[in-house]
Amino acid sequence: IKRRRIEIMEIEKSYYDVYDVIKLLGVSKSKAYAVMREMNDYLEEQGYLVISGKVPARYFNEKWYGGTHA
Repeated sequence: IKRRRIEIMEIEKSYYDVYDVIKLLGVSKSKAYAVMREMNDYLEEQGYLVISGKVPARYFNEKWYGGTHA
């Protein structure tokens, strides 16, 4: 049951960190940070608060997968 709970928590993450982006996109660490920086810069321009080193999972999934998780 504990393992299942961890899997569900991973699916429902609110924010992705660099390691999530690396795994999802199959890119290097520096490229993952660049992608996250670009996304956060755009969100900040739109008036949203951002967390450095993280990107909102919902926004990421909308931009990369059309709103669904790959």
